[in-house]
Amino acid sequence: MSTQPARFHVLIADELSARAVEVLKAHPEIEVRVQTGLKGDALKEALAGVDALAVRSATKVTADVIAAAKALRVVGRAGIGVDNIDVKAASRRGVIVMNTPSGNAVTTAEHALCLLASLARHIPQATATMKAGKWEKKKFEGTELCDKTLGVLGLGNIGRIVADRAQGLKMRVVGYDPVLSEAAAAKLGVELLPLDEVFRRADFLTVHTPLLPETRGLVGADAFQKMKQGVLIVNAARGGIVDEAALLDALNSGKVAGAALDVFTEEPPPKEHPVLGALLAHERVIATPHLGASTEEAQEKVAVEVAEQIAAYLLRGEVRNALNLPAMSSEAQASVHPWLELGGRIGELAAQLSGTVEAVTVEVAGEIAAVGAKPIGAAVVAGVLRRHLDEPVNEVNAKLLAADRGIVVSETTRAQTAHFTSSLGVRVRGKGGERFVKGTLFHTGGGVEGRVVQIDSFLLEASPEGRILVLDNLDRPGVIGAVGTLLGARNINVSRMQVGLDRPGGAALQLWNVDVEVDAATLDAVRAVPNVRSAMVVSL
Repeated sequence: MSTQPARFHVLIADELSARAVEVLKAHPEIEVRVQTGLKGDALKEALAGVDALAVRSATKVTADVIAAAKALRVVGRAGIGVDNIDVKAASRRGVIVMNTPSGNAVTTAEHALCLLASLARHIPQATATMKAGKWEKKKFEGTELCDKTLGVLGLGNIGRIVADRAQGLKMRVVGYDPVLSEAAAAKLGVELLPLDEVFRRADFLTVHTPLLPETRGLVGADAFQKMKQGVLIVNAARGGIVDEAALLDALNSGKVAGAALDVFTEEPPPKEHPVLGALLAHERVIATPHLGASTEEAQEKVAVEVAEQIAAYLLRGEVRNALNLPAMSSEAQASVHPWLELGGRIGELAAQLSGTVEAVTVEVAGEIAAVGAKPIGAAVVAGVLRRHLDEPVNEVNAKLLAADRGIVVSETTRAQTAHFTSSLGVRVRGKGGERFVKGTLFHTGGGVEGRVVQIDSFLLEASPEGRILVLDNLDRPGVIGAVGTLLGARNINVSRMQVGLDRPGGAALQLWNVDVEVDAATLDAVRAVPNVRSAMVVSL
């Protein structure tokens, strides 16, 4: 057994399947701690030194909690909804937020369909009367699903499964989804319609959108006015998407013949609440206590998935199902990762050469542009800002922090690039003018290595790492020898040296990779070498 201390610390703050702990503990580098039911200051204290937090829906990961968790790098939600996590605050702090969108999709879709069938056939009410010793057959005459129109709001993972299963019941399915094409909907067998038309056509309406500012109250008083008399409503997504007060009014007026609710704006819903209490007591409402994802199979799936995602990120930097980073396949991640490292380095280099930053332009060209331009661009911006900010900066929050400071960020991509299969460039404009740095990856015997291949108009091949003495000089005999002799006399070892020319006899740019600090006196001595126009040290 390894005696090395754990490199990473994970806190599981909600009840998860024991398999999640097993998955994480399989890695000696990861230490796992389970503490559930934490709130407020207790949660903040428990997060001290924690790299990753795993939750379900109970733990509230607020902006205050995120701000207090100085070491936190990733929050993993075992499930799809993240309304208990302040994603914006996490993004601003550079914390990745991941969920598990597919782990409980089948279970939640099946629950919505169970609610649909129970609502159509009055099964809960009939069961209650039977248990009370009654036989009220005529009272509970129901409605067939076959040949009825089901309206599906949101055709993501869950909505698509609902649509598929409903077609198996011979229902006609119409749907609304603002980011789905008609062609993609047609492949699902769904007629894609404008929202108002879905309201008008549906005999049954089921909700499967996330809870966002634009979806809160999506099914409200105006929507009910557009619906058929006697429509049946199912909400197994999130409380608040269906306006509960408007639903109660529609039930009382008879516009809505029945509603099945698995989710509420307050959970558990207080009996004394004037709206929620009345809904729960309504004879044409059936309700379950947020059971959409509550099957043994689903809970194990999402727990294992979130544990695997956290481990993959901590150990390999692999990002899956992140809500605040672009999604990439595992193959794409493998090819993009070296570019992220290179992007950060050339961003840092350009920022130090420029001194001040007012605008950043990232240029991604060649094959890599089609795979990972967005995350690579974010890595470059993070590198630029890292030299100017005293707070954590990474691919998650770089563009937000740039916008906060009035830095204009733009990105360009090109399918082809001269001389290289792929390349990455950054232009940084500051008060003193504009600097340009370009890099690429070279495949060597030891793997893949990043190189700086251009600075401004100078072409070269330099290693972007460690301390680098950067000289701008006239291309005259003796400059390189004089600088080398000076560094040697001061016990400064040079591991690598590159020269770039704009033209023979013109200007030259020298990059000296050195092993130790170059003090101010040495830098002044270098600047005093004949034909040296400027000298500075950058650190990467």
